[in-house]
Amino acid sequence: MRIRNVETFVVKVRGPAAYLGSLADGSALTEEQGYRVREPWLSLYSALFETLLVRVEAEDGTAGWGEALAPVGPEIPAQVVDGLLAPQLIGADATAPRPAWARLRSLMRERGHLVGHQADALAAVDIALWDLAGRISGLGVAALLGGAHRTRVPTYVSGLPSPDDAGRADLARRWQERGARTVKLHLGNGVEADLATVDAVSAAAPGLALAVDAHWRYTPSQAARLGRELADRGAVFLEAPLAPEDVEGHRRLADRIELPVAVGETLRNRYEFAQWLAAGALGLAQPDVGRTGVTEAASIAEVCSAHHVPVAPHHSVGLGPALAAGVHVSAATEDSPFFEYQPTTVETAAELGFHFDAHPDGIGLGSGPGLGLEVDEERVRSAAVRHRSTR
Repeated sequence: MRIRNVETFVVKVRGPAAYLGSLADGSALTEEQGYRVREPWLSLYSALFETLLVRVEAEDGTAGWGEALAPVGPEIPAQVVDGLLAPQLIGADATAPRPAWARLRSLMRERGHLVGHQADALAAVDIALWDLAGRISGLGVAALLGGAHRTRVPTYVSGLPSPDDAGRADLARRWQERGARTVKLHLGNGVEADLATVDAVSAAAPGLALAVDAHWRYTPSQAARLGRELADRGAVFLEAPLAPEDVEGHRRLADRIELPVAVGETLRNRYEFAQWLAAGALGLAQPDVGRTGVTEAASIAEVCSAHHVPVAPHHSVGLGPALAAGVHVSAATEDSPFFEYQPTTVETAAELGFHFDAHPDGIGLGSGPGLGLEVDEERVRSAAVRHRSTR
């Protein structure tokens, strides 16, 4: 069975109001403003849910779907797929995602082949190839990876989108009432402010486990103090405390605090993770399958296993295929304590026709072939602002 067509869909849709963050002047992020920085974080954000979807079709008409985590500028990895990857896939074996990944990664070997937009584009194609192979064989992706350790992946709720601690505390209480066991706070507002938020949420929802994402905002001394205070409060992990390129700083921090340091959303391949693991710079690995693809995520999980480090996949604004792929990889990973549950992402995915058995305490693996997704192709095509096909 051979591949006969590859299509890309750049999709930009409005998400729930809770997704929008505030800007430095206190105003809301809006579509008309374009990409903007949301204080106190430093990265660009969009008021829309933006993503790249990829459809790979075999000669019998069976199609697999993939997705890149592309929260801004999805046109860029789309162009990589259209111009570089898709032409090389035509005529390839539709049931062999690993050989395809090995061949496609080498196309730009001396030109940033394992990182950046090139890696994001390859991740989308790779997810689609695994979905296609599963649909042809009748097996789920987790089964193709060797089998699922669990059919329901535990989750933590990511974010309490309120501008003040009283609002965050109220949201935490409501999530706990809905069955949430763990919540991750998106902070980085200063050590004192972060600890005040943690204390307010803990008081409102006693027994709810808490983690903190610091969004790379702290110096080593600040992160060490925050980490020690969080450990005393029984926090689950501290994510992204220092600059994302500072491997040595994270290593020293990990030695100073009795709390897992979580890193991974900026990393895209096993070689980067191997460097961090060898340095002892992370205690919880967070690869995002929308940036690594299934093939590389499975390899990353094995590298982490060799260092006895658990894997808790990151997930943010990736919609149907990226979310499903992350759940399958998590299910097939032996030591994977939880998966990131983004309520607004699940809600927006449903608007596109991607439905999940997703709840605050877990996401079901599903029993269908491939990624197990029912894809409403007409809805995807109508939502796309840019579409390309190799035909």
